[in-house]
Parts: sequence; structure tokens; C-alpha cells
Amino acid sequence: MSAHTVEKLVYMANQIARNVTHEPDPVAMIADHIHAFWSARMKADVFAVLDGPAGAALEPTARAALDRLAAHAC
Repeated sequence: MSAHTVEKLVYMANQIARNVTHEPDPVAMIADHIHAFWSARMKADVFAVLDGPAGAALEPTARAALDRLAAHAC
């Protein structure tokens, strides 16, 4: 996995988060979207960096959604 790939995934997660801020449960919306449309490889790549510098770049709702998905992926 390249740094560019991780940066792109973080960007995409943040973009989804910005687009669903008006929803009643944005964390669930983000998690549902990522679960439905991201490949297993994409999810694994972003889960691998959640606790590193790349994970720090995630918006809070995106981070919460990814944490939720990662917890269920184990």
C-alpha cells in the first residue's frame, strides 16, 4: 500500500463525511456507504492506518464510522 493510496482513502472518507453531515446519523451513513461501495482491500488498507498519522487526518465522523467497521471486520 502506498502513502498516496492511503491519502486518497482518507480523502474519500472525509469527503463522504462532509456530504452526510445533515443526516440524522452521519456515522451510520458513512459506515453503510463504505461497507457497500469500498472493496475489501480498500477497507483493509485504511483500517491498517487508523492509529497512525494518516488516521489523524480523518474527520471525527469518518473516524467513528471506520472504527465501527473495523470492529466488525475482526
